[in-house]
Amino acid sequence: MPEPILVSACLLGLHTRYDGAQKQDKAVLDYLSANDYLPIPVCPEQLAGLATPRDEVQFTEGDGTNILAGSGKVATRSGLEMSTAFVHGATETLEICRLTGCQTALLKERSPSCGVHMVYRQGERVPGMGVTAALLKHEGIALLSEQDIPHSSSAGK
Repeated sequence: MPEPILVSACLLGLHTRYDGAQKQDKAVLDYLSANDYLPIPVCPEQLAGLATPRDEVQFTEGDGTNILAGSGKVATRSGLEMSTAFVHGATETLEICRLTGCQTALLKERSPSCGVHMVYRQGERVPGMGVTAALLKHEGIALLSEQDIPHSSSAGK
């Protein structure tokens, strides 16, 4: 029986990104198939009730770990603070993870929700985790990004 794995929906080809696009990654699809994973698609920002398309969000302070500790911030380009919504989306994603028995998540790098190793802060790419990635890691879920998959075709944001 395939093992369930939480996967950022955009990596599977669903149009869930802030700009309404997708980031389907053939290397991710091949990895899932080769390892007999059952992908459970999630978009924490949609789970938070945010529309698609929606305003781009970046960290203005800290990263996801800081937000969970009450000290970081994410906001739209126009300055609308979004930390509460992002924590809500992370919590909903964790609930799906628990309900489906996922022990691993494969998430979209550089996303303010899903970034595993890198995020954007004030327009700069910096080391850090998205809000959902930080919560999942805190709860013991193993994390990968598409950048951890050999020969990933993903580029950009």
